[in-house]
Amino acid sequence: MVLAAHQPHYLPWLGYFDKMDRAEVFVLLDTVQYEKNGWQNRNKIKTSNGWQWLTVPVTYRFPAKIYEVRIDNKGRWGKRHWQALVTNYSRAPYFDTYARFFEQTYRDTWDMLVEVNLHILRFLKDALGIRTELKLASEMEPTREDPNGRLIDLCLRVGADTYLAGAGGKDYMDLEAFGREGIRVVFQEYEHPVYPQLYGDFVPNLSVVDLLFNCGPESLSIIRSGRR
Repeated sequence: MVLAAHQPHYLPWLGYFDKMDRAEVFVLLDTVQYEKNGWQNRNKIKTSNGWQWLTVPVTYRFPAKIYEVRIDNKGRWGKRHWQALVTNYSRAPYFDTYARFFEQTYRDTWDMLVEVNLHILRFLKDALGIRTELKLASEMEPTREDPNGRLIDLCLRVGADTYLAGAGGKDYMDLEAFGREGIRVVFQEYEHPVYPQLYGDFVPNLSVVDLLFNCGPESLSIIRSGRR
């Protein structure tokens, strides 16, 4: 069994879903420290003037865990995000296929960042046709706090014999520690594919919604084409 793990990101990029698709269990690490100005509460979409951020405003006290981060609902961030999608993607071939979900999501009121991220991730997983099981770390048995121990414990909890790591894991992972527990580590290698977009020259590393709105049912095949 292959396990992968990652922080719950907001509207993640294609490589995030490649990693999810290659695993049988994908653990959302909401028990690790929240990263300011990271990908946990923002991502990029394409506009006629280049890319722009969509950012969920949050409130927290350092060093909060991700599951402790609250959404700042003083402004109308949901309305702004929905309007940005309509403005920039309403002419995309498959926008109408997925629009109802996003419209309703942005009308709802969300208190916790992890709740809206999980809600969207579940939808995107199903919309892409990914069959991987999602688990929240905060709903599993506690693990060690150090990065290697945490991942080893997660593998042991679900009976995984393989851990799929991101390319950056080579810089910190203790492969011998995994080996002592009978866990093989493989590293994701991913090259961003090119696909049809609106607005001229191709822009990589956007939210997966850019792919989904433009390519619809072909999206998962396009994501998989980036594997190396």
